[in-house]
Amino acid sequence: MRIATWNVNSIRTRFGRVVDWLQREDIDVLAMQEIKCRPDQFPVEAFEQAGYHLEINGLNQWNGVAFASRHEMTDVAHGFDGMPGFGKPIKGQEGVQGTGPNGLPLEARALGVTVGDLRLWSLYVPNGRSLDDPHLEYKLEWLAALRSNTEAWLDEDPDLPLALMGDWNIAPLDADMGDPSFVQGRSTHVSPAERAAFESFAPFVSDVVRPIVPEGFTFWDYKAGRFPKNEGMRIDFIMGSQAFADTVTGASIHRDERRGDAPSDHVPVVADIDPSLLGGTFEDDYDRPMVF
Repeated sequence: MRIATWNVNSIRTRFGRVVDWLQREDIDVLAMQEIKCRPDQFPVEAFEQAGYHLEINGLNQWNGVAFASRHEMTDVAHGFDGMPGFGKPIKGQEGVQGTGPNGLPLEARALGVTVGDLRLWSLYVPNGRSLDDPHLEYKLEWLAALRSNTEAWLDEDPDLPLALMGDWNIAPLDADMGDPSFVQGRSTHVSPAERAAFESFAPFVSDVVRPIVPEGFTFWDYKAGRFPKNEGMRIDFIMGSQAFADTVTGASIHRDERRGDAPSDHVPVVADIDPSLLGGTFEDDYDRPMVF
């Protein structure tokens, strides 16, 4: 079974690439970020024709997360407890957004689903923008709320196979930052506070890809020829609980998806898992899509 995450940077622009990749790589579940559309704008038909169910959390042209899965998804959650909001209401979406505990509008940055025994989250962590921008404090508050929830979920069920997947907008190690425009002490993504926030998840979840793929970036800016020069960042992760990590049999970063016509600036990150190792009730006899 193949579980993946991919910041697609506008699904309406890139759905053809995404669906082609899903089928070519035999992906069972894909967590997407930055879909940049409402559910009614999502290219649903292309995914359904390829044999995928969808769950979508999106608002207008900003942010947005989604899942495409060959298997049934249940226990759908749009956001997590205590998730803070930010900014002003999006025009036309005021009644849909809701507000966080800080009284500000909730953004479409988190979507949770259950697939068989797996509890999966598609996460688009706030960028932070700059060290003196209010968006950085929002980012840290957002991560603190996610960490509190992660601890609570695993306190309730220590054997939960949980995966937090997505664009974390943090390069936790120096080796994860190859973009020379990001500098310690002057830039987000590498600041001590952000790295400490990432590290705070360590008692509960770990990067299931790094032990298998220790090197490699997942994002290259469109500007300044960053991709040809391999000046990228490793900021997209699959962070799994011990019960999830114990099922992982392989992993990969699909760098070639940054090539070609109109690519996303991120590439997919994949974990191969063996559902039989879950020791639960996961059923792997779902119908597979027929591809001719």
